[in-house]
Amino acid sequence: MPVRPLLARCGLALLVLLGAVLAAVGGIAIGGAGLLAVALSGAVAACLGAGIAREGDDPRRAPADTALRAAAGTVAGLLLISGCVVLAGSAVAVLAVVAVLGLLLARWGLRAARAARVDARTPATRTSLVGGDDGRWVHGLSVQELGREWVRSSAALAAARDPFTRQELVRRRQEALDELERRDPAGFARWLEGGATADSDPAEYVSGDPAAGSEAA
Repeated sequence: MPVRPLLARCGLALLVLLGAVLAAVGGIAIGGAGLLAVALSGAVAACLGAGIAREGDDPRRAPADTALRAAAGTVAGLLLISGCVVLAGSAVAVLAVVAVLGLLLARWGLRAARAARVDARTPATRTSLVGGDDGRWVHGLSVQELGREWVRSSAALAAARDPFTRQELVRRRQEALDELERRDPAGFARWLEGGATADSDPAEYVSGDPAAGSEAA
């Protein structure tokens, strides 16, 4: 095993062990009433997390999973803070909390910036360039343009990482294929029988373009 991954795993194991010790010390220090308050805080956090996930549009956030993570994070955080106060004093505990929050905010900012860069590099989220968002945009394209949309969106789908971008790409690709099949069902069937792939141009098989009067090559 390479040295760097091994060191990273050892460091993570030490951090987990240290966190477990601090949490145990904190739990012992606050006693039964304090543990009850921590448990109630975890329950409140779970309810809030589940509600936010249920109202959100991110398919990666299941309400049950989000609730579990919120509860575990809240309980662990409170116990760690209590353990820091007992072992190092309140001033050090406050500094540790500020440092952790700063790291979390920095990580969130980096992830948001990275997602924005990915969206900017993805040329497929351009609904306004070709029409509305109700599927009628395909009526104004020729067969050749619909074929190029299929090939272009195939490359964009392979590069996209954001789930909403991928969902938009899949929707647009399906609308383009439906329009090609509507214009020339026989040619569309020949494209499928010829081994249709993500990078093959269906316009080579489909003909009959009512919008532009073009023929397939």
